[in-house]
Amino acid sequence: QVQLVESGGGLVQAGGSLRLSCAASGSIFSINAMGWYRQAPGKQRELVADITSGGSTNYADSMKGRFTISRDNAKNTVYLHMNSLKPEDTAVYYCTIVLTDLGYIWGQGTQVTVSS
Repeated sequence: QVQLVESGGGLVQAGGSLRLSCAASGSIFSINAMGWYRQAPGKQRELVADITSGGSTNYADSMKGRFTISRDNAKNTVYLHMNSLKPEDTAVYYCTIVLTDLGYIWGQGTQVTVSS
């Protein structure tokens, strides 16, 4: 069984920064991509950013230049550094990993609230 533990969410003022972390544990054979999605109230879940095992990154257009995704393969952990936060970034942020044998695994989500 594989578990993802997310941390780092919270309340921040507009223009502020947060760092989200997501650590994977359990029976992990090989992690391919790791990423972050978010879901705001009344909206569909959307991709924030993802990163391959080789370190290639992909960002949603609205996050480019403000968010940075990184990973520590030795710790099976993915990070999301969020700068210049805006009220529209308010959402539940979900971590996901893609395992070679089990496919997509999702975290339970962490709330990020940006006040104006």
